Formats: sequence, C-alpha cells, structure tokens
Amino acid sequence: MIRDPLIIFRRVGARGYFARDIGRAFRDPQTYGPETFRQMRNIGVDSLPLTVIVAAFIGAVTAFQTRYQLFGGVQLSVVGLISRQSIILELGPLLTGLVLTGRVGARITAEIGTMRVTEQIDALETLAYDPIAYLVVPRLIAALIMVPALTIIADAVGVGTAMLTAVTATDVTAAAFSEGLRLSFTPFQIVYSVIKAVLFGGAIAFFCTYEGYTADVGAEGVGRSTAQAVVVTSVAILVLDALTALLLAPYLQA
Repeated sequence: MIRDPLIIFRRVGARGYFARDIGRAFRDPQTYGPETFRQMRNIGVDSLPLTVIVAAFIGAVTAFQTRYQLFGGVQLSVVGLISRQSIILELGPLLTGLVLTGRVGARITAEIGTMRVTEQIDALETLAYDPIAYLVVPRLIAALIMVPALTIIADAVGVGTAMLTAVTATDVTAAAFSEGLRLSFTPFQIVYSVIKAVLFGGAIAFFCTYEGYTADVGAEGVGRSTAQAVVVTSVAILVLDALTALLLAPYLQA
C-alpha cells in the first residue's frame, strides 16, 4: 500500500529527468559510439538461440492448437491464416519482448547496478565521462535495433515451424497452409510487428537501465532493483502491447 499519494508522481518525475539526461547524452557520440556495437552483440546476437527456440515452439503449438480446435466443414487453410496472424501480430513480438526482458533486461540492471554500488559510475564522472552516454545510450540504441531484428527472425521461424508442424503432424497440406498464409495479408502486418518490437526494445532498455542506475547500496539493493526492473518492464510491455493494438489494429484489415 502506498502511504504517500505523491510517490507515484515522484517516480514518474524521476524517470522523466532520466529521459531528459538520455536526450542530452546523445550529443556525445564519441562516448557511446564504440560501446554500442558491443551491446548490439550482447543484446542481439547472444539472444538469437533463445529467440529461435521460443519461436519454434510457439509456431508448433499454435499450429497444433489451431488445427484441432476447428470443427467439421471449416477449410484447412484457416490453420495457415490463424497461425500467421497469431504469430506475426501478437505472439512473435510479445513473447520475444518478455523473454528478452528476463535475459537481457535483468543483465542490464545487474551490470549497471553493480557499477553503481561499487562506485564505478562515480569514477566515470571523475574521469570526465558522461555515465549516461557510456552506460545507457549504447544499450538503448542496441535494443531499438536488435529487438526488432530478433522479432523478425522469431516471426519467420514461428511461421515456418507452424507450417512444418501442420504439414507433417496433421492432415493440413502444404498448399492449404500456403493459401491461408496469403489470405488477407497486407505488408502493414509486418510493419505492425516491427513497431511493437521497437516499443518493447525501448521499454526494456529504458526501465532496466534506470533501475540499475538508481540501485541502492549493497547486494540486496542490486537484487531488489533487478527484480523490480523485470516486473516493471514486463508490465510496460503488456501496456504498450494493448495500446498498440488499440491504436493500430483498425489498419490491419486487408
């Protein structure tokens, strides 16, 4: 229970000031430029195996569930249609974002939080380095680039696995599944998935770096900040998912 009703506004204001500092840090590309490529590897390349595994199981389960929930008389091409819509519009970007929150977000918070409690961030300021430009901006840029890239891969793997599962394990033919994939398809559906991924990537980088940057002293403080970062980011992703659907879903109709 929140005893002080103003605490919510204080927290929002603190994150607003943090966002302002990030905007100012973008004027120092010499500091965040080299570090950005390393973070792109940490966030994107190192997360590729997990993303592919999750997307493959998503595709397989979606195809199975769709086929065996159909009643008699429904064309089997519906399996391809529902699998495509479910994976590209919702499951691909959403589950990729949530999985990366646990893998990447927790790591970001723990790294920056440890630097905070061991006074390494204070040392950067002493050496005339902007800690926001060195620690936060590279992770934000990397997340905005690599999370959409991973989402596109997850969409492709999910749809491909769904087709493979439907053709090999059910009575759906490749022609019927392909017909469903093409049915009512518009290029904006891919754009919609990427828009979600960009928002989710920004949420992961922003909230997790903030929690790490403001971590309390001690191992307990780092652990508390890491847990809070995962919870807050997960909720933010779900809220952004709902808002995106509310605003952009009408434009998905072919």
